[in-house]
Amino acid sequence: MLDDVLEDYPKELGLREGLKCLVRPLESTDEQALHRFFLAVPEGERLFIKHRVIEPEVIAAWCQHIDLGHHLPLLGLAADGEVLAAATLHQQLGGWKRHIGRVSVLVHPNFRGRGLARGLIAETIDIARRIGLQQLEAEFIGEQETAMKMFALLGFQPLLRLPDYVKDMQAHRHDYVLMGLDLETDEEYAGMG
Repeated sequence: MLDDVLEDYPKELGLREGLKCLVRPLESTDEQALHRFFLAVPEGERLFIKHRVIEPEVIAAWCQHIDLGHHLPLLGLAADGEVLAAATLHQQLGGWKRHIGRVSVLVHPNFRGRGLARGLIAETIDIARRIGLQQLEAEFIGEQETAMKMFALLGFQPLLRLPDYVKDMQAHRHDYVLMGLDLETDEEYAGMG
C-alpha cells in the first residue's frame, strides 16, 4: 500500500502569502539541506527535539538508512532545494501498536505562520489513512502550546498530560502531553472497495 501512496510524490503544496513548496519523502541526497534546516532552529527549541539534530552524523544516519515503512519523513522544499519544514510519520509494523502512527512536525523559523505545518500534517494524516492506520498520536512538551493548538485544529484531542515526566537535552523536566486522532477508515482505505 505504501508504494501506491508514494507514487503521489513529489507534489506541490500551496501556502499562505503565495508561498509554494514541493513535498516529497526524504532522500539520501537531502543530508546537507536537512542539517542546515536543523541548524536554523533556535537552540531553545532544539532542546525539545528527541535527537541531537545539530550533529552531522545523526542526520547522515537518517539519510543513509531510510526506511519509509517505519519512519516516513515528508519534506517541504523551496525551489532551490532548501528544507522549509519536515513532518514524520512513525509506525511500528508489528506488535500491539501496529495500528497507531506517531506524527511530528517542525518548520523553519523564517517560514512559520504560512500553513506549512498544517499542510504537512494534513498530508501525513492522509497517508496514515491510506496505509490503514487507525489512530495517530502526537507528543509534546507542555510548553508547546502553539503546536498543540494547531494539532487540535486538525482534530487531535488531548489524551494525557504527565507533570514533570520528560527531560529536555539539558536535563530540565517538563510536562509530557500526548494527543491523539482517530482516523475514520472508509471502505476504500481499508481495501474493501
